[in-house]
Amino acid sequence: MSFRKVNIIILVLAVALFLLVLHHNFLSLSSLLRNEVTDSGIVGPQPIDFVPNALRHAVDGRQEEIPVVIAASEDRLGGAIAAINSIQHNTRSNVIFYIVTLNNTADHLRSWLNSDSLKSIRYKIVNFDPKLLEGKVKEDPDQGESMKPLTFARFYLPILVPSAKKAIYMDDDVIVQGDILALYNTALKPGHAAAFSEDCDSASTKVVIRGAGNQERIRKLSMKASTCSFNPGVFVANLTEWKRQNITNQLEKWMKLNVEEGLYSRTLAGSITTPPLLIVFYQQHSTIDPMWNVRHLGSSAGKRYSPQFVKAAKLLHWNGHLKPWGRTASYTDVWEKWYIPDPTGKFNLIRRYTEISNIK
Repeated sequence: MSFRKVNIIILVLAVALFLLVLHHNFLSLSSLLRNEVTDSGIVGPQPIDFVPNALRHAVDGRQEEIPVVIAASEDRLGGAIAAINSIQHNTRSNVIFYIVTLNNTADHLRSWLNSDSLKSIRYKIVNFDPKLLEGKVKEDPDQGESMKPLTFARFYLPILVPSAKKAIYMDDDVIVQGDILALYNTALKPGHAAAFSEDCDSASTKVVIRGAGNQERIRKLSMKASTCSFNPGVFVANLTEWKRQNITNQLEKWMKLNVEEGLYSRTLAGSITTPPLLIVFYQQHSTIDPMWNVRHLGSSAGKRYSPQFVKAAKLLHWNGHLKPWGRTASYTDVWEKWYIPDPTGKFNLIRRYTEISNIK
């Protein structure tokens, strides 16, 4: 064999080896991109974790994905865990949880989600950057406690679940006893971006209107104090319509105006999250079945519910100052059925028997 032929063979082998290495690197990169969640260009919330765990139930791959958004703060993390567990165990649907938290809580949350009881869920942890609220929220010295950034996560649903056309948002102080698919299938009227549970007993709208006093901007809205309010702790969102109407921008507009003019900061007993929603969605929202938001379990009113009614509820909501991980809320035994102890030991339930045992 001539020297020239040997060189050609070596060259061909070298090219083949190069192409093989290139192909291997390309496959590795493709695999990485499939497993790693990236949303470049998003300002504020950033996906930082995605776990497509095998589902506990056999799920038809053709089923529509149901995005459920829950905010999870460090001091209430047990609530979010219980809510997620209750949803997962009462449905056979293809649910994916978008768990919104602050960066310093992500590791704690991830370790909890790795518990054996939760390994069947599919979830994405999303870091909420408080800088997103700069110029839109200010501390109210009259309230006596710091502003909680995660209460505003619901304002940014299209960023949290950018590829979804529809999503469910719920607070962390709930337990779901029905199939979440039924709530997801709530029919929204044309032109409506969200469906809430009406709350005709709430003073929220009345306080916004009467508390605004001479605020011209509020009076121009022609909001009537007699109109039923709604509870924003559980709702279904049509994200296509939300984007079309720029709902997030509308909410931010009222946030900024409140910072500049003090429209409603002192009117709602500590909540500066609810008024923008009440204003933007005033008479422009659909309704969900009231059994999908049985409220007031976090106040003395919850004690009036019968055990039969509580059992029949599709969703129980401990809104109010008394939380089910505390010692004085109503029907804490129902909530505790879905609670999973914190493997790190950081989050502990407060119970009367704990206090008694400590005294002994």
